[in-house]
This record gives sequence, structure tokens and C-alpha cells, in this order.
Amino acid sequence: MQEKRHSQRSELVSTLMIKRLDSDEAGEEVTIDITDVSKGGVGFSCGKALEIGAVYESYLEIWTKEVLHTFLEIIRIEKKGDMYFYGASFVGLPEMEAQRIATYQTVTNMNEK
Repeated sequence: MQEKRHSQRSELVSTLMIKRLDSDEAGEEVTIDITDVSKGGVGFSCGKALEIGAVYESYLEIWTKEVLHTFLEIIRIEKKGDMYFYGASFVGLPEMEAQRIATYQTVTNMNEK
């Protein structure tokens, strides 16, 4: 199978505060399992139904315990049982934040060798 991803992926476990941008509703904290994260986006699973094409405000806690304020556009949804598996791309992620992700991946790869 040919790899379609443009950036290397890493795994994390975190929580997100998800708030849909086109809604006046208050944000909701959702526990998620991040299956992969790259400079371009994030794959995660959770029990909450989100909408494809929607952009959500999120606060992603990374491995350094820092919190990245990001915006995620849901581009893929797969439901298995009671869980939803999502693919989301970052919208307007500052280059500095993207470089934090790239640095983590470099360090992780060096430790795996």
C-alpha cells in the first residue's frame, strides 16, 4: 500500500476541548486517544460524534505537557461500535507549533534506534 501522508506520524494520548467554530454553544471537554499526529494533522478516536468538514477549536496537550491552541478540520470519520475514528487537518497551525511536533518526532526516532 502506498503511503499518502506528507509528514511522519507519532502517537500521543490527550484530551481536547472541542468547540465548533460556527456554533455559539460552549465548548465541551472530550477525552481522546490520539493514534497519530504530524505537522499536518491528527488522527484520534473518541465516543463523541463530530461532523466531517466542520472546524473545531481545540486545546491539544502534547508530550511536554504544553497545550497547543489549534483548529482542526474533520476530514475523515470511521465508526466502529461505539467509537468514532477521525482524521483531522490543522487549520492555520503556526509554524512554531508545527516545528514542536517535528522536533518530537526527530527525538522519538533517535530513541528508537
